[in-house]
Amino acid sequence: MKKFFAFASLLALSLSACTDEVAQGEQQGKGRVTISLETSQEVVETRAEIDCTTPEPADFALKIEGVGHTYIAEYESIAEFNEDNYLHNGTFKATVVAGDIADEGFQKVAFEGSEEFIVDARKNTNVSVTAKIANAIVKVETTENFEKYFEGGHSLKLTTAAGNEFDVTAQDKLLFIAPESFTIIGTATKQSAQSGAEGVVVTLPEYKPESVAAQTLYTVKFDVEKAGSATLNITLNETLVESIDIEQELNDNAQ
Repeated sequence: MKKFFAFASLLALSLSACTDEVAQGEQQGKGRVTISLETSQEVVETRAEIDCTTPEPADFALKIEGVGHTYIAEYESIAEFNEDNYLHNGTFKATVVAGDIADEGFQKVAFEGSEEFIVDARKNTNVSVTAKIANAIVKVETTENFEKYFEGGHSLKLTTAAGNEFDVTAQDKLLFIAPESFTIIGTATKQSAQSGAEGVVVTLPEYKPESVAAQTLYTVKFDVEKAGSATLNITLNETLVESIDIEQELNDNAQ
């Protein structure tokens, strides 16, 4: 009888422990959620991956929001959420972020991604979130023809919508900016044909794209084409966006 009583007591304790474990997560319509992370360095224009530093998984903050209902929770890392990962049944959105798009600069990349998911009571849900480049990326180039024509040198400056200014005269690193807008202005100097005379400075046309999007590489190229008279061409991703007669511009500046 004593042995039976002891066995019954152990069984009761085991059931109680199981009940407590369920009470911590799976009762009241809760389900277990596990979130995993993938990153992509792909850019839209070329479908190629760019060379940039990818954050470590621990660098990503996580936000969980309810979809169609009020719920919000924020975590410093995905690992922190996965330690206590039960949610009530319903639809949610997971958003991961690493870096800050407001912190613009060369090689200052930010990543962001989100994924909606549905939680069913007493079921496991695996959610994979892909983080993509959240910035717009700009690369400014000048061709050999441009540099030969303007032997006196040139200067190019890019200004973002936030008012941040960057020297892109001889850009050798990718510039990551907020996906809003940017403007490029500059000057270039053509050496005078007369020995000892000062070169003539040309104010280059201001360039501002019509729209700027995240995960997109904008390659702005300045070129000089000589066919009858010298023409300055500005291309965006190999598409001509601006063309002016340089000789006319030189004549206007010389007046």
